[in-house]
Amino acid sequence: MKIVRRIGVPPSVRGSATGTSCPDVFELSDGNFAVIGTEATEALDHELPADASRADYERIVIVSRETLIRAKADIPDA
Repeated sequence: MKIVRRIGVPPSVRGSATGTSCPDVFELSDGNFAVIGTEATEALDHELPADASRADYERIVIVSRETLIRAKADIPDA
């Protein structure tokens, strides 16, 4: 599995102070997506709706609204 491309614009365009580290979204070679975000599993696990759950190996990650909005145009419809 490899990163194929960034989805959206680089952190520097979104106003990253360093221009390098920030939430980000990537398309993977297998068609899935990888996300860099703030780990928030402990803070949000109890907030999951009754019909949602996560496996022990999964984490809840926060990605900024701007990151996802800027990525929207690059996310394929199918």
